[in-house]
Parts: sequence; structure tokens; C-alpha cells
Amino acid sequence: MGGSGTESGAAGGGGGLSRRRLGARLLALGGVLVLHAALPGPGAAAAGGGAERRALQGLRLRYGSARQAGLLERHVEGVAEEARRFLGPSPEHPYYAGAVVLAGRGRTIALHRAMGDAVRYADYDGRTDRPREFPAAERIAMTEDTVFDLASLSKLFTSLLAVQQMERGRLELEAPVDRYLPEFTGGGKEAVTVRQLLTHTSGLRSWAPFYQEPTRAGQLRLLWSVRPQDTPGTVYRYSDLNLITLQLLLERITGRTLDVLLREEVTGPLGMRRTRYNPPASWRRVTAATEVQRPPWSGLDRGLVWGEVHDENAYALGGVAGHAGVFGTAWDLAVLSRTLLDGGAYAGKRILRPASVELLFTDFNTAFPGDDHGLGFELYQHWYMGAMATPHAAGHTGFTGTSLVLDPSTDSFLILLGNSVHPVRTWRAGSAPRVATGNRFARAVPVRTRHGGPAWYSGMETAGSGTLTLPPVAPRTASARLRCAVWWDTVPGAGGFHLEASFDGLVWEPVPFSTVRGTGGAPESWPAGGAGGWSGRVWHRLEAPLPARAGQEVRLRLRHAATGRYVGRGVYVDVLRVAEPGRLLFSEDRATDADRIEAVGWTRSSD
Repeated sequence: MGGSGTESGAAGGGGGLSRRRLGARLLALGGVLVLHAALPGPGAAAAGGGAERRALQGLRLRYGSARQAGLLERHVEGVAEEARRFLGPSPEHPYYAGAVVLAGRGRTIALHRAMGDAVRYADYDGRTDRPREFPAAERIAMTEDTVFDLASLSKLFTSLLAVQQMERGRLELEAPVDRYLPEFTGGGKEAVTVRQLLTHTSGLRSWAPFYQEPTRAGQLRLLWSVRPQDTPGTVYRYSDLNLITLQLLLERITGRTLDVLLREEVTGPLGMRRTRYNPPASWRRVTAATEVQRPPWSGLDRGLVWGEVHDENAYALGGVAGHAGVFGTAWDLAVLSRTLLDGGAYAGKRILRPASVELLFTDFNTAFPGDDHGLGFELYQHWYMGAMATPHAAGHTGFTGTSLVLDPSTDSFLILLGNSVHPVRTWRAGSAPRVATGNRFARAVPVRTRHGGPAWYSGMETAGSGTLTLPPVAPRTASARLRCAVWWDTVPGAGGFHLEASFDGLVWEPVPFSTVRGTGGAPESWPAGGAGGWSGRVWHRLEAPLPARAGQEVRLRLRHAATGRYVGRGVYVDVLRVAEPGRLLFSEDRATDADRIEAVGWTRSSD
């Protein structure tokens, strides 16, 4: 069991090939051929970027201050405050008994905090919705090194192992699964490809009750009997069956079980000593408890699950499954995050080539907008990434209360591990702590103006709105222009900013404008007078002709609005000027003009 917008035209950056367009091109040209062409030879790693070279030089993660990480301390501390808030009623029961939150940028971990309890509840009565708590002396507090059942974060490890086999030529991305698993046939399964397993587009249903089959042979028969609910490649449906199938495929082509593959190919080389399947009994006291499992909310009657995998199917499969079963710590996930952000290497050890990592973060689901997906990783998902979501952000969630978000655009990562099914899964719903911590951590990455001073900022309030109104100006010619600098990151289709004009201060009409990236490139037109989505985390120069009526003054305003459940990093506006040839009508640099700006819902911010 597990957790499971379109970007603006400017988001691709400088006319380059965005990850979203790259995914579409790979599919259009025949993914496996382009994949093999994209993967460089072993010697190519030496020619990689600076981050890759530093990773191969043996540099490791370190603890440091927010300032050392290039982050804002008050907002980094706010991440911990947001996580702690959900130890209380959320809205009725605690969202989790305890949590560990870790946040970093570059090689600096600026926040690693534990809160609440790893083990609190001994039992739960579903009839009364009341738990029985352990006596205070028997509870186990959460620590930074607490081991968690990572649930569906396990899918990421299975995906990494699959991409490794692609690098080695044993597995082809666009090959049908039955080439490697001849038993995987019937009902249209012959058309399912490896890529469709990795991107949840196989058409298979979400799950099957393997825990009802007492033998391995029966479990396999159940999987072989499953038929696609939809034609492969025509729908996105998150499915555990995809990764269970991929597990069997990997075990078949390598001759090794998934737990051995994980240890030998990923956790061993990276030194992730607290990440594995089936943790030993000696780990139990340092492991967060999960659920009191009893029907009807669970498929099994196991009582308090503590030190064993929570997912019923993974438990029935012996604790080793492609979709669930991996246990680990926040620190180890930080090591994995740094490895991927550095192009597949950490502390001198390489597990993937940079081109392979790029494919993990490339959207192959361009046919299913909103369900952006790389090979194993989910992309651009505000519902749990919060304002950390960008077209480049990758991550995943786990049903037990875990999540991981990587943002290559800011070289940052956020890990939130909570035991949110302790004592029972029905006590929590949604991803409120993930969104809250993601929003606050996104705010911790500063936005700087070229001059280093403050800019007008819209904020990040859900359903927030506001106006930034300039004083009236009276242009004498049709050549008058508004020019300013603007930076924006909003949820596509649910937020943005608008430029408007009025001759009477009552009726406001949209003003078309154009923007061009401060780093260069072609101008982009916004004929409807509004822009939104992701602007590439760079400042843009905005220019707009003023509407004119002979002899009349005109007022301009910038209006921002966030209309959905989630928000982006917000909108910044700086260096506002209105001029016509030979005449400056308004300049924010002039104190007399700046004092006449009417700001509602906008504030001045230096970051």
C-alpha cells in the first residue's frame, strides 16, 4: 500500500530541452534506442559537472548551519515547527505519534530533528476508536536515528536497480515484460513494457490480495492471472503490481533476490548501513512501530506491527517485495538524495551514470498531464511536495507516513518520516504535514534581487490574493511602457499574477505584456495579461505598453491570486518603472513615487 499543472513555456529555460519534452521525444523516437544512445560509456563520468566530480572525490554529507547551506535559518526552523504541529489534533487525532524531519542543501544538512514517540500505542479498539497506550516508562521516544518502515519509498530502490540493469545491457526500457518473464501473459499483458511498469501506465489494477494465498506458488498464480483493466499505455494508475512484477523480472535476469540486489548494488556501496529488507530483531528497539492490524481495516490480524513490514502483501511475500518492505533512516535517505543530485555518485562510489539519473527525473507521462512520472520517481506533485514542487522536483511517498522530495533546481532535499499509521491507518488522511513542511522549506531557499535589496512579494498563503497599484500617470504618447523585473512560481492553473489597467480606478482591464529571462533568450508573450506556473527560478524582465486615452490618466496594478489547495513559492516584483521617450513617468527608485504605491496583500521582502 502506498502513496501514490503544466509548466509555463519559460520553464524549459533558454530554449533548451526540458525533462518533460525529453520524455516525449524519447517515446516518439523509440525509447530503448535513444536510452542506449543517451547513456555514456564508463569513462564519461570523469567529464561530468562539478557536483559529479566532487562526489567522486569522496566528499560526504555534513551537518552545518542554515547559512552554510545557503538557507534562511528562521524558515529552516519553521520546517521543524510545522512538523511538530501535527503531533497534536489533526484535526481530531494526532497525524502521527512521532516524526523525524531532515532538510539539506548541497552537502550540508541544516535540519535533522526528531519529535514525539517511535512507540506509543500497545493496542487499538476499532469499536470505540480508542487506543491503549504503553505506560510512560515503556514508550520509546523518537530519535534522529530511528528506523522506519519506508513503505512505498521501496519502489524507488526497485526502480534504481532496474535502471542499473539497463545500463548493463540486460534490460531494455521499451521491451515487453514477457521477454524476461514468459509467465506474464494473457489478457493483453503481452503489450506491457518495462517502461509502463516504472511509470504506472501498464493498465494493471492497483493491487491484488497476495496475503490471502498461503503459498508462494499461489501468489505467483495470482499475479499471472491478473489481466489489465485498461489497454497498456492508455491510462495512468498507481499500482503495486507494477513493482512486484518488476521485482520478479529483476530476480529472473540477475539470479539474485531483491534484498541481495539492494545490499550489493545500492546500500552497500553507498554505506547506507541502516537500510535493508527484513531488519533483524536487534533493530526492534530503534524502529518506529506502525499499525495495530486487525480486520476490517487490515487484511490480516497481526496485532501491533513493530519491527516487521506493515504492508500486508509485502509481509505475505516474505518481507521482500518490489513495492514495499525496505526499512531505513532519514540519514540514509539523505545519502541517497545526495547521490542522485550529484549524478549517481557519493563519497567516491558510483551506482548510476549521470544520464541514467536524468532519466529518473524525466517525465515519460506527457500523455497524462498532472501524473508526471520518471522511471520510478513522481515529478511535480504539489499534493505532497508543497511549494518544493517544480517541473524538476522528484520524490515519492509511503503509506506509513514517509516522504522524500528532491529539487535539482535548488540542489535541496527534504525527508519527512512519520509513523502515521500508529495506532491505525484511519487516524490520518491526506498529506498535510508533507505539504506544510515542503512549503516552509521552499521558503527557506532565498530569492535575491540583483541589487541585493528588497522586492515586492506576494507571499505563499493558500487562497491568498492582493494588488500592487501604482499612482496615476498621464502619458503623452503611445510609446509609454511599464518595465519591471518579475520572478514567479505558482501552481499551474491555480495561481499566477495579472497586469491590469484602469482609467477610473473602478473598472480594471488586462494589459498584455512580454517577458524575457534575465539570463537571455527569446521574449515570451502573455496576450491575456497574466502569467503563472514555474518561471525557471530566474528573474524575468517584463515590458508592457500602456493603454492610452487622449488626455486621461491611467493606473496600473499587479494582481496576484492563489485559487487552489496548494501554493508555489510565490511572485516577486522589483524595479517598477513607467516611461516614454525622454520622460520618466514613475520610478520605484524615487522616494516620492515609491511612497504612493498602494500595496494590499504584498509586502517588501529581501528574500
